[in-house]
Amino acid sequence: MAGGGEFEAKITPIVILSCMMAATGGLMFGYDIGVSGGVTSMPAFLKEFFPKVYRKTVEEEELDSNYCKYDNEKLQLFTSCLYLAGLIATFFASHITRRQGRRATMLISGFIFIAGVAFNAAAQNLAMLIIGRVLLGSGVGFANQAVPVFLSEIAPSQIRGALNILFQLNITLGILFSNLVNYATNKIKGGWGWRLSLGLGGLPALLLTLGAFMVVDTPNSLIERGHLEEGKVVLRKIRGIDNIEPEFLELLHASRVAKEVKHPFRNILKRKNRPQLVICIALQIFQQFTGINAIMFYAPVLFNTLGFKNDASLYSAVIIGAVNVVSTVVSIYSVDRLGRRILLLEAGVQMFLSQLVIAVIIGMKVKDHSEDLSKGYAVLVIVLVCIFVSAFAWSWGPLSWLIPSEIFPLETRSAGQSIAVCVNLLCTFVIAQAFLSMLCFFKFGIFLFFSGCVLIMSTFVVFLLPETKNVPIEEMTQSVWKQHWLWKRFIEDDCVKEEKVDTGN
Repeated sequence: MAGGGEFEAKITPIVILSCMMAATGGLMFGYDIGVSGGVTSMPAFLKEFFPKVYRKTVEEEELDSNYCKYDNEKLQLFTSCLYLAGLIATFFASHITRRQGRRATMLISGFIFIAGVAFNAAAQNLAMLIIGRVLLGSGVGFANQAVPVFLSEIAPSQIRGALNILFQLNITLGILFSNLVNYATNKIKGGWGWRLSLGLGGLPALLLTLGAFMVVDTPNSLIERGHLEEGKVVLRKIRGIDNIEPEFLELLHASRVAKEVKHPFRNILKRKNRPQLVICIALQIFQQFTGINAIMFYAPVLFNTLGFKNDASLYSAVIIGAVNVVSTVVSIYSVDRLGRRILLLEAGVQMFLSQLVIAVIIGMKVKDHSEDLSKGYAVLVIVLVCIFVSAFAWSWGPLSWLIPSEIFPLETRSAGQSIAVCVNLLCTFVIAQAFLSMLCFFKFGIFLFFSGCVLIMSTFVVFLLPETKNVPIEEMTQSVWKQHWLWKRFIEDDCVKEEKVDTGN
Protein backbone atom coordinates (compact mmCIF):
# COMPACT_ATOMS: atom_id res chain seq x y z
CA MET A 1 0.00 0.00 0.00
CA ALA A 2 1.39 3.42 -0.92
CA GLY A 3 0.40 6.79 0.20
CA GLY A 4 0.59 6.27 3.94
CA GLY A 5 -3.09 5.59 4.69
CA GLU A 6 -4.10 3.41 7.61
CA PHE A 7 -4.68 -0.33 7.24
CA GLU A 8 -8.14 -1.58 8.17
CA ALA A 9 -8.22 -3.04 11.70
CA LYS A 10 -10.48 -3.52 14.69
CA ILE A 11 -9.26 -3.10 18.25
CA THR A 12 -9.50 -6.74 19.32
CA PRO A 13 -9.41 -8.21 22.85
CA ILE A 14 -6.44 -10.43 21.90
CA VAL A 15 -4.34 -7.35 21.01
CA ILE A 16 -5.21 -5.56 24.26
CA LEU A 17 -4.52 -8.73 26.31
CA SER A 18 -1.23 -9.48 24.51
CA CYS A 19 -0.03 -5.91 24.99
CA MET A 20 -0.96 -5.89 28.68
CA MET A 21 0.94 -9.13 29.28
CA ALA A 22 4.01 -8.10 27.28
CA ALA A 23 4.15 -4.71 28.95
CA THR A 24 4.80 -6.39 32.33
CA GLY A 25 8.43 -6.32 31.15
CA GLY A 26 8.24 -2.65 32.11
CA LEU A 27 7.19 -3.65 35.64
CA MET A 28 10.50 -5.48 36.07
CA PHE A 29 12.53 -2.49 34.93
CA GLY A 30 10.50 -0.02 36.99
CA TYR A 31 10.60 -2.10 40.16
CA ASP A 32 14.34 -2.32 39.85
CA ILE A 33 14.81 1.43 39.32
CA GLY A 34 12.74 2.18 42.41
CA VAL A 35 13.93 -0.57 44.74
CA SER A 36 17.65 0.22 44.53
CA GLY A 37 17.19 3.82 45.68
CA GLY A 38 14.98 2.67 48.57
CA VAL A 39 17.18 -0.08 49.98
CA THR A 40 20.29 2.11 49.75
CA SER A 41 18.68 4.49 52.23
CA MET A 42 17.85 1.66 54.71
CA PRO A 43 20.29 1.65 57.65
CA ALA A 44 20.29 -2.19 58.02
CA PHE A 45 21.24 -2.64 54.34
CA LEU A 46 23.97 0.02 54.51
CA LYS A 47 25.38 -1.47 57.73
CA GLU A 48 25.64 -4.94 56.15
CA PHE A 49 27.14 -4.05 52.77
CA PHE A 50 28.32 -0.43 52.89
CA PRO A 51 29.59 0.26 56.44
CA LYS A 52 31.45 3.44 55.40
CA VAL A 53 28.24 5.03 54.10
CA TYR A 54 26.40 3.80 57.19
CA ARG A 55 28.88 5.58 59.45
CA LYS A 56 28.55 8.80 57.43
CA THR A 57 24.75 8.84 57.34
CA VAL A 58 23.63 7.23 60.59
CA GLU A 59 26.50 7.89 62.96
CA GLU A 60 27.46 11.11 61.12
CA GLU A 61 31.18 10.37 61.21
CA GLU A 62 33.62 11.83 58.67
CA LEU A 63 30.88 14.10 57.32
CA ASP A 64 32.34 16.48 54.74
CA SER A 65 29.13 17.94 53.39
CA ASN A 66 25.39 17.32 53.34
CA TYR A 67 25.72 16.83 49.59
CA CYS A 68 28.41 14.10 49.99
CA LYS A 69 26.87 11.67 52.50
CA TYR A 70 26.19 8.98 49.91
CA ASP A 71 29.19 9.58 47.64
CA ASN A 72 30.61 6.05 47.62
CA GLU A 73 31.88 4.17 44.55
CA LYS A 74 30.76 0.72 45.75
CA LEU A 75 27.26 2.00 46.50
CA GLN A 76 27.07 3.56 43.04
CA LEU A 77 28.37 0.32 41.50
CA PHE A 78 25.53 -1.62 43.20
CA THR A 79 22.99 0.56 41.40
CA SER A 80 24.76 1.03 38.08
CA CYS A 81 26.18 -2.47 37.31
CA LEU A 82 22.63 -3.51 36.38
CA TYR A 83 22.65 -1.07 33.46
CA LEU A 84 26.09 -2.13 32.25
CA ALA A 85 24.97 -5.79 32.23
CA GLY A 86 21.79 -4.84 30.38
CA LEU A 87 23.83 -2.97 27.79
CA ILE A 88 25.94 -6.07 26.99
CA ALA A 89 22.90 -8.43 27.07
CA THR A 90 21.12 -6.24 24.51
CA PHE A 91 23.43 -7.38 21.68
CA PHE A 92 22.60 -11.04 22.34
CA ALA A 93 18.93 -10.13 22.69
CA SER A 94 18.90 -8.41 19.28
CA HIS A 95 20.06 -11.61 17.55
CA ILE A 96 17.53 -13.78 19.41
CA THR A 97 14.69 -11.31 18.74
CA ARG A 98 15.37 -11.54 15.01
CA ARG A 99 16.08 -15.30 14.76
CA GLN A 100 13.73 -16.76 17.40
CA GLY A 101 11.07 -14.04 17.68
CA ARG A 102 9.93 -11.43 20.16
CA ARG A 103 8.13 -13.98 22.39
CA ALA A 104 11.23 -16.16 22.96
CA THR A 105 13.26 -13.10 23.99
CA MET A 106 10.61 -12.15 26.58
CA LEU A 107 10.68 -15.70 28.01
CA ILE A 108 14.47 -15.66 28.38
CA SER A 109 14.24 -12.24 30.04
CA GLY A 110 11.84 -13.53 32.70
CA PHE A 111 13.98 -16.57 33.59
CA ILE A 112 17.22 -14.55 33.89
CA PHE A 113 15.52 -11.90 36.02
CA ILE A 114 14.11 -14.52 38.45
CA ALA A 115 17.64 -15.93 38.91
CA GLY A 116 18.94 -12.43 39.68
CA VAL A 117 16.21 -11.84 42.26
CA ALA A 118 17.15 -15.09 44.03
CA PHE A 119 20.82 -14.01 44.29
CA ASN A 120 19.89 -10.56 45.61
CA ALA A 121 17.35 -11.66 48.20
CA ALA A 122 19.75 -14.28 49.59
CA ALA A 123 22.90 -12.11 49.39
CA GLN A 124 25.46 -12.75 52.15
CA ASN A 125 28.15 -10.45 50.80
CA LEU A 126 28.73 -7.67 48.24
CA ALA A 127 29.84 -10.16 45.55
CA MET A 128 26.49 -12.01 45.69
CA LEU A 129 24.69 -8.68 45.57
CA ILE A 130 26.61 -7.59 42.45
CA ILE A 131 26.12 -10.99 40.69
CA GLY A 132 22.38 -10.67 41.34
CA ARG A 133 22.34 -7.16 39.92
CA VAL A 134 24.23 -8.30 36.80
CA LEU A 135 21.62 -11.04 36.19
CA LEU A 136 18.80 -8.53 36.75
CA GLY A 137 20.46 -6.21 34.25
CA SER A 138 20.66 -8.99 31.66
CA GLY A 139 16.93 -9.68 32.14
CA VAL A 140 16.16 -5.97 31.73
CA GLY A 141 18.29 -5.84 28.55
CA PHE A 142 16.33 -8.72 26.98
CA ALA A 143 12.94 -7.29 28.02
CA ASN A 144 13.68 -3.76 26.82
CA GLN A 145 14.82 -5.17 23.48
CA ALA A 146 11.74 -7.30 22.80
CA VAL A 147 8.76 -5.63 24.48
CA PRO A 148 8.60 -2.20 22.72
CA VAL A 149 9.05 -3.87 19.29
CA PHE A 150 6.38 -6.48 20.14
CA LEU A 151 3.94 -3.75 21.19
CA SER A 152 4.54 -1.56 18.11
CA GLU A 153 4.17 -4.51 15.70
CA ILE A 154 1.05 -6.08 17.18
CA ALA A 155 -0.91 -2.82 17.67
CA PRO A 156 -3.06 -1.26 14.89
CA SER A 157 -1.57 2.09 13.82
CA GLN A 158 -4.46 4.22 15.17
CA ILE A 159 -3.72 3.15 18.79
CA ARG A 160 -0.06 2.12 18.44
CA GLY A 161 1.14 5.00 20.61
CA ALA A 162 -1.29 4.25 23.45
CA LEU A 163 -0.55 0.51 23.51
CA ASN A 164 3.21 1.04 23.30
CA ILE A 165 3.04 3.41 26.27
CA LEU A 166 1.69 0.49 28.35
CA PHE A 167 5.37 -0.45 28.63
CA GLN A 168 6.22 2.92 30.18
CA LEU A 169 3.06 2.81 32.34
CA ASN A 170 4.30 -0.49 33.75
CA ILE A 171 7.72 1.04 34.43
CA THR A 172 6.01 3.76 36.47
CA LEU A 173 3.78 1.20 38.24
CA GLY A 174 6.91 -0.82 39.03
CA ILE A 175 8.56 2.26 40.56
CA LEU A 176 5.44 3.03 42.62
CA PHE A 177 5.12 -0.60 43.75
CA SER A 178 8.79 -0.68 44.82
CA ASN A 179 8.38 2.59 46.75
CA LEU A 180 5.36 1.21 48.61
CA VAL A 181 7.26 -2.02 49.35
CA ASN A 182 10.29 -0.07 50.60
CA TYR A 183 8.05 2.05 52.81
CA ALA A 184 6.55 -1.11 54.37
CA THR A 185 9.75 -3.19 54.67
CA ASN A 186 11.68 -0.30 56.23
CA LYS A 187 9.41 -0.69 59.28
CA ILE A 188 10.23 -4.40 59.76
CA LYS A 189 12.12 -5.03 62.98
CA GLY A 190 15.22 -7.19 62.79
CA GLY A 191 16.85 -5.50 59.79
CA TRP A 192 15.84 -8.04 57.10
CA GLY A 193 13.25 -5.84 55.35
CA TRP A 194 15.65 -5.08 52.48
CA ARG A 195 15.70 -8.82 51.58
CA LEU A 196 11.93 -8.76 51.11
CA SER A 197 12.21 -5.57 49.02
CA LEU A 198 14.74 -7.18 46.68
CA GLY A 199 12.94 -10.57 46.65
CA LEU A 200 9.56 -9.18 45.58
CA GLY A 201 11.19 -8.18 42.26
CA GLY A 202 10.47 -11.78 41.26
CA LEU A 203 6.73 -11.06 40.97
CA PRO A 204 6.85 -8.91 37.79
CA ALA A 205 9.37 -11.34 36.26
CA LEU A 206 6.96 -14.22 36.93
CA LEU A 207 4.13 -12.23 35.30
CA LEU A 208 6.23 -11.59 32.17
CA THR A 209 7.28 -15.26 31.93
CA LEU A 210 3.69 -16.53 32.25
CA GLY A 211 2.51 -13.82 29.84
CA ALA A 212 5.13 -14.80 27.24
CA PHE A 213 3.89 -18.42 27.35
CA MET A 214 0.34 -17.22 26.61
CA VAL A 215 0.81 -14.56 23.87
CA VAL A 216 1.31 -15.17 20.15
CA ASP A 217 4.37 -13.83 18.33
CA THR A 218 3.85 -10.84 16.03
CA PRO A 219 2.90 -11.40 12.34
CA ASN A 220 5.96 -9.30 11.36
CA SER A 221 8.28 -11.68 13.21
CA LEU A 222 6.56 -14.88 11.99
CA ILE A 223 6.66 -13.73 8.34
CA GLU A 224 10.28 -12.56 8.69
CA ARG A 225 11.19 -16.07 9.93
CA GLY A 226 9.37 -17.78 7.03
CA HIS A 227 6.15 -18.87 8.81
CA LEU A 228 3.89 -17.22 6.22
CA GLU A 229 0.65 -19.13 6.86
CA GLU A 230 0.97 -18.85 10.63
CA GLY A 231 1.71 -15.13 10.21
CA LYS A 232 -1.43 -14.72 8.11
CA VAL A 233 -3.59 -16.57 10.68
CA VAL A 234 -2.21 -14.44 13.54
CA LEU A 235 -2.70 -11.21 11.53
CA ARG A 236 -6.36 -12.12 10.84
CA LYS A 237 -6.86 -12.97 14.54
CA ILE A 238 -5.31 -9.76 15.93
CA ARG A 239 -6.93 -7.42 13.38
CA GLY A 240 -10.40 -9.00 13.75
CA ILE A 241 -11.23 -8.66 10.01
CA ASP A 242 -11.09 -10.89 6.91
CA ASN A 243 -9.59 -8.33 4.54
CA ILE A 244 -5.99 -8.44 5.77
CA GLU A 245 -4.42 -8.79 2.30
CA PRO A 246 -3.13 -5.17 1.98
CA GLU A 247 -1.31 -5.33 5.33
CA PHE A 248 -0.14 -8.93 4.71
CA LEU A 249 1.36 -7.94 1.33
CA GLU A 250 3.06 -4.93 2.94
CA LEU A 251 4.56 -7.24 5.61
CA LEU A 252 5.67 -9.72 2.91
CA HIS A 253 7.41 -6.91 1.04
CA ALA A 254 9.10 -5.68 4.22
CA SER A 255 10.15 -9.26 5.00
CA ARG A 256 11.70 -9.75 1.54
CA VAL A 257 13.69 -6.54 1.99
CA ALA A 258 14.69 -7.68 5.48
CA LYS A 259 15.92 -11.08 4.20
CA GLU A 260 18.27 -9.34 1.76
CA VAL A 261 19.97 -7.69 4.74
CA LYS A 262 22.46 -10.18 6.18
CA HIS A 263 24.11 -7.71 8.57
CA PRO A 264 21.47 -5.40 10.08
CA PHE A 265 24.02 -3.54 12.25
CA ARG A 266 26.10 -2.74 9.14
CA ASN A 267 22.98 -1.83 7.18
CA ILE A 268 21.73 0.56 9.85
CA LEU A 269 24.82 2.72 9.27
CA LYS A 270 23.84 3.34 5.63
CA ARG A 271 22.94 6.91 4.71
CA LYS A 272 19.24 6.13 4.14
CA ASN A 273 18.95 4.93 7.76
CA ARG A 274 20.78 7.95 9.18
CA PRO A 275 17.64 9.92 10.17
CA GLN A 276 16.21 7.02 12.23
CA LEU A 277 19.61 6.28 13.79
CA VAL A 278 20.28 9.90 14.80
CA ILE A 279 16.79 10.31 16.31
CA CYS A 280 16.94 6.95 18.07
CA ILE A 281 20.32 7.71 19.73
CA ALA A 282 19.43 11.33 20.52
CA LEU A 283 16.14 10.39 22.22
CA GLN A 284 17.83 7.85 24.50
CA ILE A 285 20.62 10.26 25.51
CA PHE A 286 18.11 13.06 26.06
CA GLN A 287 15.79 10.85 28.13
CA GLN A 288 18.55 10.21 30.67
CA PHE A 289 19.87 13.77 30.66
CA THR A 290 16.50 15.22 31.63
CA GLY A 291 17.68 14.29 35.13
CA ILE A 292 14.76 11.91 35.72
CA ASN A 293 16.79 8.93 36.89
CA ALA A 294 18.79 11.19 39.16
CA ILE A 295 15.50 12.00 40.87
CA MET A 296 13.93 8.51 40.67
CA PHE A 297 16.97 6.44 41.70
CA TYR A 298 17.87 8.59 44.58
CA ALA A 299 14.56 10.22 45.56
CA PRO A 300 14.87 8.81 49.10
CA VAL A 301 18.55 9.80 49.26
CA LEU A 302 17.73 13.23 47.84
CA PHE A 303 15.03 13.84 50.42
CA ASN A 304 17.33 12.65 53.21
CA THR A 305 19.87 15.21 52.02
CA LEU A 306 17.15 17.85 52.13
CA GLY A 307 16.67 17.06 55.82
CA PHE A 308 13.69 14.69 55.74
CA LYS A 309 13.85 11.71 58.09
CA ASN A 310 14.02 8.17 56.68
CA ASP A 311 10.28 7.39 56.73
CA ALA A 312 9.34 10.79 55.36
CA SER A 313 11.78 10.40 52.46
CA LEU A 314 10.29 7.07 51.39
CA TYR A 315 6.81 8.58 51.80
CA SER A 316 7.84 11.42 49.49
CA ALA A 317 9.12 8.88 46.95
CA VAL A 318 5.72 7.14 47.01
CA ILE A 319 4.01 10.47 46.22
CA ILE A 320 6.39 10.97 43.27
CA GLY A 321 5.72 7.40 42.09
CA ALA A 322 1.95 8.01 42.12
CA VAL A 323 2.34 11.24 40.11
CA ASN A 324 4.46 9.30 37.63
CA VAL A 325 1.73 6.68 37.09
CA VAL A 326 -1.14 9.19 36.71
CA SER A 327 0.84 11.32 34.24
CA THR A 328 1.71 8.28 32.12
CA VAL A 329 -2.03 7.56 31.83
CA VAL A 330 -2.38 11.14 30.48
CA SER A 331 0.16 10.21 27.81
CA ILE A 332 -1.77 7.05 26.84
CA TYR A 333 -4.89 9.18 26.30
CA SER A 334 -3.21 12.03 24.40
CA VAL A 335 -0.32 10.57 22.35
CA ASP A 336 -2.46 9.44 19.39
CA ARG A 337 -4.65 12.54 19.59
CA LEU A 338 -2.18 15.40 20.12
CA GLY A 339 0.87 13.69 18.62
CA ARG A 340 4.43 13.10 19.82
CA ARG A 341 5.93 16.55 19.18
CA ILE A 342 3.39 18.61 21.17
CA LEU A 343 3.82 16.42 24.25
CA LEU A 344 7.63 16.66 24.08
CA LEU A 345 7.68 20.45 23.63
CA GLU A 346 5.11 21.25 26.33
CA ALA A 347 6.98 19.00 28.78
CA GLY A 348 10.27 20.69 27.90
CA VAL A 349 8.98 24.04 29.17
CA GLN A 350 7.55 22.45 32.34
CA MET A 351 10.76 20.51 33.17
CA PHE A 352 13.05 23.46 32.46
CA LEU A 353 11.18 25.85 34.77
CA SER A 354 10.67 23.37 37.62
CA GLN A 355 14.37 22.41 37.74
CA LEU A 356 15.39 26.06 37.66
CA VAL A 357 13.26 26.87 40.72
CA ILE A 358 14.43 23.70 42.58
CA ALA A 359 18.05 24.81 42.04
CA VAL A 360 17.32 28.29 43.43
CA ILE A 361 15.55 26.96 46.57
CA ILE A 362 18.18 24.32 47.36
CA GLY A 363 20.99 26.78 46.61
CA MET A 364 19.55 29.24 49.13
CA LYS A 365 18.48 26.80 51.84
CA VAL A 366 20.74 23.69 51.88
CA LYS A 367 24.35 24.48 52.81
CA ASP A 368 27.28 22.09 53.21
CA HIS A 369 26.89 21.70 56.96
CA SER A 370 23.42 23.06 57.68
CA GLU A 371 19.90 22.32 56.54
CA ASP A 372 17.76 25.43 56.73
CA LEU A 373 14.88 23.87 54.82
CA SER A 374 11.66 24.78 56.62
CA LYS A 375 8.57 22.59 56.19
CA GLY A 376 7.10 25.06 53.70
CA TYR A 377 10.16 25.00 51.46
CA ALA A 378 10.44 21.21 51.77
CA VAL A 379 6.85 20.80 50.57
CA LEU A 380 7.54 23.25 47.71
CA VAL A 381 10.55 21.14 46.60
CA ILE A 382 8.35 18.01 46.54
CA VAL A 383 5.65 19.87 44.55
CA LEU A 384 8.26 21.06 42.02
CA VAL A 385 9.73 17.56 41.74
CA CYS A 386 6.18 16.27 41.10
CA ILE A 387 5.65 18.91 38.38
CA PHE A 388 8.94 17.80 36.80
CA VAL A 389 8.08 14.08 37.05
CA SER A 390 4.57 14.58 35.61
CA ALA A 391 6.01 16.37 32.55
CA PHE A 392 8.58 13.62 32.01
CA ALA A 393 5.98 10.87 32.43
CA TRP A 394 3.76 12.09 29.61
CA SER A 395 6.64 12.92 27.25
CA TRP A 396 10.27 11.85 27.34
CA GLY A 397 9.52 8.78 29.47
CA PRO A 398 7.20 6.88 27.12
CA LEU A 399 8.05 8.57 23.81
CA SER A 400 11.77 7.75 23.98
CA TRP A 401 10.72 4.09 23.80
CA LEU A 402 7.75 4.51 21.46
CA ILE A 403 9.41 6.55 18.68
CA PRO A 404 12.49 4.29 18.08
CA SER A 405 10.26 1.18 18.02
CA GLU A 406 8.05 2.63 15.24
CA ILE A 407 10.49 4.47 12.93
CA PHE A 408 12.86 1.70 11.74
CA PRO A 409 12.04 -0.49 8.71
CA LEU A 410 11.69 -4.24 9.43
CA GLU A 411 15.19 -5.12 8.20
CA THR A 412 16.87 -2.91 10.82
CA ARG A 413 14.15 -2.86 13.51
CA SER A 414 15.81 -5.33 15.90
CA ALA A 415 19.19 -3.66 15.41
CA GLY A 416 17.63 -0.22 15.90
CA GLN A 417 15.88 -1.27 19.09
CA SER A 418 19.11 -2.86 20.29
CA ILE A 419 20.97 0.43 19.76
CA ALA A 420 18.15 2.32 21.53
CA VAL A 421 18.32 0.02 24.58
CA CYS A 422 22.12 0.01 24.52
CA VAL A 423 22.43 3.83 24.44
CA ASN A 424 19.69 4.18 27.06
CA LEU A 425 21.39 1.75 29.45
CA LEU A 426 24.83 3.27 28.81
CA CYS A 427 23.54 6.75 29.67
CA THR A 428 21.62 5.35 32.65
CA PHE A 429 24.86 3.67 33.81
CA VAL A 430 26.79 6.94 33.46
CA ILE A 431 24.15 8.91 35.39
CA ALA A 432 23.77 6.21 38.08
CA GLN A 433 27.53 5.91 38.53
CA ALA A 434 28.18 9.65 38.47
CA PHE A 435 25.11 11.24 40.07
CA LEU A 436 26.12 11.08 43.73
CA SER A 437 29.59 12.40 42.89
CA MET A 438 28.01 15.12 40.72
CA LEU A 439 25.67 16.04 43.61
CA CYS A 440 28.70 16.29 45.89
CA PHE A 441 30.63 18.41 43.34
CA PHE A 442 27.90 20.57 41.74
CA LYS A 443 25.65 20.71 44.83
CA PHE A 444 22.44 22.58 43.86
CA GLY A 445 24.02 23.30 40.43
CA ILE A 446 23.18 19.75 39.35
CA PHE A 447 19.61 20.87 38.65
CA LEU A 448 20.89 23.81 36.56
CA PHE A 449 23.00 21.31 34.57
CA PHE A 450 19.94 19.16 33.80
CA SER A 451 17.71 22.15 32.99
CA GLY A 452 20.32 23.23 30.42
CA CYS A 453 20.10 19.74 28.89
CA VAL A 454 16.29 20.07 28.68
CA LEU A 455 16.70 23.32 26.69
CA ILE A 456 19.02 21.59 24.17
CA MET A 457 16.70 18.61 23.68
CA SER A 458 13.62 20.79 23.17
CA THR A 459 15.49 22.66 20.40
CA PHE A 460 16.26 19.27 18.78
CA VAL A 461 12.54 18.36 18.79
CA VAL A 462 11.55 21.69 17.17
CA PHE A 463 13.87 21.29 14.18
CA LEU A 464 14.68 17.59 13.75
CA LEU A 465 11.89 15.35 15.05
CA PRO A 466 9.03 14.75 12.58
CA GLU A 467 5.53 13.70 13.70
CA THR A 468 4.79 9.94 13.45
CA LYS A 469 1.22 9.96 14.82
CA ASN A 470 -1.14 7.49 13.04
CA VAL A 471 1.40 6.57 10.32
CA PRO A 472 1.45 2.79 9.57
CA ILE A 473 4.74 1.34 10.77
CA GLU A 474 5.86 0.09 7.31
CA GLU A 475 4.94 3.43 5.67
CA MET A 476 7.32 5.72 7.58
CA THR A 477 9.74 6.33 4.68
CA GLN A 478 7.09 7.69 2.29
CA SER A 479 4.95 9.55 4.82
CA VAL A 480 7.55 10.89 7.26
CA TRP A 481 11.19 10.92 6.12
CA LYS A 482 10.58 11.99 2.52
CA GLN A 483 8.46 14.92 3.77
CA HIS A 484 10.96 16.34 6.29
CA TRP A 485 13.02 19.42 5.30
CA LEU A 486 16.37 17.86 6.30
CA TRP A 487 15.93 14.08 6.46
CA LYS A 488 14.48 13.82 2.91
CA ARG A 489 17.95 14.65 1.55
CA PHE A 490 19.35 11.46 3.08
CA ILE A 491 16.56 9.27 1.69
CA GLU A 492 16.59 10.87 -1.80
CA ASP A 493 20.41 10.87 -2.12
CA ASP A 494 20.48 7.18 -1.25
CA CYS A 495 17.70 6.36 -3.73
CA VAL A 496 19.65 8.14 -6.50
CA LYS A 497 22.79 6.14 -5.62
CA GLU A 498 20.87 2.84 -5.71
CA GLU A 499 19.35 3.72 -9.09
CA LYS A 500 22.82 4.47 -10.50
CA VAL A 501 24.11 1.11 -9.23
CA ASP A 502 21.12 -0.70 -10.79
CA THR A 503 21.64 1.10 -14.14
CA GLY A 504 25.34 0.26 -14.06
CA ASN A 505 24.51 -3.40 -13.64
